[in-house]
Amino acid sequence: MSHAVIGTLRKRMIRRHVANVLIWVLPLIAAVALLTRLASFDVVLAATFLALVVLVYRLIRAVRCVDDARVVRRLDASSPVFEDSADLLLGSAAKRTALEDLQRQRLLANIRSTALPDLRPAWSWRVPLLLAGIMLVLIPLAGLLPGPALIPLPQSNGSAQPETRVLNTTIRSSLLDIEAPAYTGLAARSEPVLEAKVAAGSQLRWRLEFDPQPVSAKLQFHDGSEIPLQQEQSVWVGEKVLNDSALYRIAIDSSSPLLEDRLYRLDAIVDQPPEIHVLLPDKTLSLVDAGQRTWSLEFEVTDDYGIGDARLAMTLAQGSGEQVTVSERSERLRAEASADPRRQRFRRQLDPASLGFAAGDDLIVRLIVSDQRTPSANTSRSASYILRWPPERASDGEGVEGIVQKVLPAYFRSQRQIIIDSEALIEEHSRLDDDRFLARSDKIGVDQKILRLRYGQFLGEEFESGAAERHEPGEHDDDKATQQDALTEDHGHEPEGSSASTFGEVSNILAEYGHTHDHAGAATLLDPQTKKILKSALAEMWQAELHLRQGHPGKALPYENRALAYIKQVQQSTRIYLSRVGLELPPVDTSRRLTGERKGLRDPRGVLVDSDRDDQKISHIYQSLSSDSSVDLEAFDGWLRGEGAKRADALNLIAAVDALRRQPQCSECRERLLNLLWQALPPSPVVTRLRDTPDAAGRDYLDRINDGTLP
Repeated sequence: MSHAVIGTLRKRMIRRHVANVLIWVLPLIAAVALLTRLASFDVVLAATFLALVVLVYRLIRAVRCVDDARVVRRLDASSPVFEDSADLLLGSAAKRTALEDLQRQRLLANIRSTALPDLRPAWSWRVPLLLAGIMLVLIPLAGLLPGPALIPLPQSNGSAQPETRVLNTTIRSSLLDIEAPAYTGLAARSEPVLEAKVAAGSQLRWRLEFDPQPVSAKLQFHDGSEIPLQQEQSVWVGEKVLNDSALYRIAIDSSSPLLEDRLYRLDAIVDQPPEIHVLLPDKTLSLVDAGQRTWSLEFEVTDDYGIGDARLAMTLAQGSGEQVTVSERSERLRAEASADPRRQRFRRQLDPASLGFAAGDDLIVRLIVSDQRTPSANTSRSASYILRWPPERASDGEGVEGIVQKVLPAYFRSQRQIIIDSEALIEEHSRLDDDRFLARSDKIGVDQKILRLRYGQFLGEEFESGAAERHEPGEHDDDKATQQDALTEDHGHEPEGSSASTFGEVSNILAEYGHTHDHAGAATLLDPQTKKILKSALAEMWQAELHLRQGHPGKALPYENRALAYIKQVQQSTRIYLSRVGLELPPVDTSRRLTGERKGLRDPRGVLVDSDRDDQKISHIYQSLSSDSSVDLEAFDGWLRGEGAKRADALNLIAAVDALRRQPQCSECRERLLNLLWQALPPSPVVTRLRDTPDAAGRDYLDRINDGTLP
């Protein structure tokens, strides 16, 4: 800590610095007084603010520039009594040595025996007082100065004309009363603006006051409709129910035009249908568990303003094949108690047995919810959720009909055979020469490739290998068999006793009815989780094949085992599910049979006829505006208000076109319209361009290439 002497001297120096700064207040006051006689109020206010900022800055700097280190330097420089040791008065005793303590005690004794020096800076009053005196002399003289002379404007006809002043009608006050539909639960409000975002179907009421009062007034909307305003004392009133977003302008009948003549925008917020979130069940297809008696359903519904009626539609599908019978029923659900009417939760415990649900049946449920919108409510339907009771016995044909079918049952032993062959080759490694060992490892790699390709068919890959007679690897194999020969063989490695015809039964069914290869997305009989597992198995087969073809069966064995594990997962869990529904044909109109009446029928030849593209109008207007050529804004504005009104950005374009049409020389209005048109431009079609015709030099170059004379 510093000694008390340092603090005392520091305070004295700070007070003197602050006093020197405050002396400048006198000339500043005189300068402001002089400006009040010569300049406007805004200039005087700005000058006063600037002077105060400078003064505050000088005061802060005067306080911060004096610290203990500066006091110590001034003490050492002002008096030899301190012996250049004034810095010993700073810091704590724990950090000083014994010699420093001795010198500090001697220094304190000298301070007590002598008076403290005056370290304060000198007064700086001469310049500020001189400036203040000059200003006080100039202030009385400023009152005697003449004002600026008024120079008359030259007249075109040489004679003096009285100045004519054009008055504009202004909107003195505006109030927009908004009353939302009752079903929304929104309170009525009033906005002092002419633009607003309101719920669709709201009742709007305008209250306007003009200065001066016009003869008549009305609201003109962009679709051509008008609302006349009725005068009630000094207020002009008009009402409208807003169902769609619109642009409007205030039009008056007066000798003085409206000062702010522009388009105002009203956005109608459309009531969205309810959103349904299914919490239970967590998957669209649920299989009946052993002993299951109930089925839990839970839904959460949200809406903009409130949820109305909620019904649970239930469909029971019974039978199989073409003998499927469908019965439907529905029941109303009650929501749980909730403080927020816009978010509600529904729970239901179904008893499938009470609905006639038995073995082999499907129970399909979906939630149908409507909101409180009037006069017609918005309705949402959830996805269908199926509770399936699989039959006790499932034949092979029923997999295609939509009941249950295991996938790929004939392939699962081949990967195990490859593992057995690899382990046998590793054990015999010491008894085989290198060439024979490499040939047998390569042959197992070919087997692995063929198996990988067969599994790849179910993910959309093409099967490359042809079917040929299979050879088991053994001691009697030809040592000089080429790799090409191995690629053309069918290395299924089926165990003895299995026939070739049973190897691809499911594959034949899929090829006949589903055709799952060529495109991976076309393999619709496999669910996403099964595809993911099967892809993992193929990745492991890739690595196993790589090491086998390089002659490293030991490195390939872990990948082979992992591939087999993935295949077992597919065998145990993968099933194909297809929806079962009854046959519902459209009703036949028997009154039109054999009459030749074609009224109401659509000509199939006109389905693919090219339609006129309205985007070409936007492209044409954009090109014309970009090149500063003549633009027919009237026609484009008419198209926007008519056919182009269905565009999402139509209102913005209408407002921009209207602004540019009223002020053709406004560069900002043109730039804004160009930016909006750029966003509305259609994407350029992908076309193939013909090669440009070469010039004389290019033709000569091509001729030399063809003739072979090019050096």
